[in-house]
Amino acid sequence: MKSSKQWLRRHVTDPYVRKAKAQGYRSRSAFKLLQIDAKEKVLKPGQTVVDLGAAPGGWSQVAVQKVRPGGRVFAIDLLPIAPISGVTVLEGDFREPRLLEALAEARADVVLSDVAPNLSGIGNVDQARSLELTGAAIDFCCRVLKPDGVFMTKAFHGEAFESVLGRLKSAFRKVKVVKPMASRGESAETYVVAWGMRGR
Repeated sequence: MKSSKQWLRRHVTDPYVRKAKAQGYRSRSAFKLLQIDAKEKVLKPGQTVVDLGAAPGGWSQVAVQKVRPGGRVFAIDLLPIAPISGVTVLEGDFREPRLLEALAEARADVVLSDVAPNLSGIGNVDQARSLELTGAAIDFCCRVLKPDGVFMTKAFHGEAFESVLGRLKSAFRKVKVVKPMASRGESAETYVVAWGMRGR
């Protein structure tokens, strides 16, 4: 109970939570994407972007602003996402064939993945689940990402981190680990940006 009270206190006083409310973003994670994009120039006008694990929609809000004019954003999640102007919301597991069919012939310039497993609190179990989801997201990229496209995913430092990096390095030509300011310093969370799929 004490830890949930601490979380709540930290959440309420978090400057990014306040900024998200003030600027109309649905989650503080919007600032993680904004900060990474400011450095890495991932999002550009006219692109097609697929946002995996998109709920509640903070990243999709950022993406749809960045790809205007002429761009498209597809937001995929198991959880319902309230409509976002200019975003096509697809409810379901991104590993399901029907979701690939729903994307039809859309080839993505960018695949974003802020997917996280339901955490059990058991470190090695959560790491394994996270690795499995990242692997599934890479497989998804093999199906929908353009050869020169960009993939950005959340990862957690720990036992499975090197395995995640290894998978990304074997699938992409360039891989970079980034930790945005909006990602809490004490958190094991980090992000990896990967460019150019190999062996398409």
